[in-house]
Amino acid sequence: MISQAISIFKKEVKLEWRNKTAFNGILLYLVSTIFICYLSFNVRTGQLQVLTWNALFWIIIVFANINGVAKSFLQEGEGRMLYYYTLCKPNVILSGKLLFNILLSVIISLVGFTVYAFILGNPVNNYTFFLLTILFASIGFSAVLTLVSGIVSKANNSTALMSILSFPILLPILLMSVRLTKNAIDGINIGIMSDKLFTLISVDAIVLATAYILFPFIWRN
Repeated sequence: MISQAISIFKKEVKLEWRNKTAFNGILLYLVSTIFICYLSFNVRTGQLQVLTWNALFWIIIVFANINGVAKSFLQEGEGRMLYYYTLCKPNVILSGKLLFNILLSVIISLVGFTVYAFILGNPVNNYTFFLLTILFASIGFSAVLTLVSGIVSKANNSTALMSILSFPILLPILLMSVRLTKNAIDGINIGIMSDKLFTLISVDAIVLATAYILFPFIWRN
């Protein structure tokens, strides 16, 4: 099962490497959105208020992840789905997709943070917890969007349905991530941040467990 999941992960990487339009489109979205924010607020680098800086960062990252990760199952045709069905178990498919989506989400978040910090300043004091928050938030975003993408792929690929189903599940992860990064920016006591980071990890674990429980039923349909 592990080798099959890795094979699916490699297939996703090769497809994305050959057809770079999706990733290039995400990069263009990140750079253009951040630059528009810079022009709209009309501030010099490093002069944006911390609360505004933090909120804008996560708004940009969430929508970039939706544009990039949500296409996981939406781009698969019915013939390929049937071919997968004859090859391996549903949890193997989910694992391979998840590995790729987590990698893509982490890259999107790190590139977004780099460009965002360069253009709008970097007020972060505790980089360890800030980057850990990005990592676990990316895992949570990937798990939610991969599962919802699998559900929507069975419902005529409705884009509206994708937004309606994913946002309520993404909201707890997003709110916890905003609080954690705000604490990392302010340099609050490590013990307090550790508790909140553990809460974020727990939410990720619940989402992943739910995905592995529900996906086999979705896949059979």
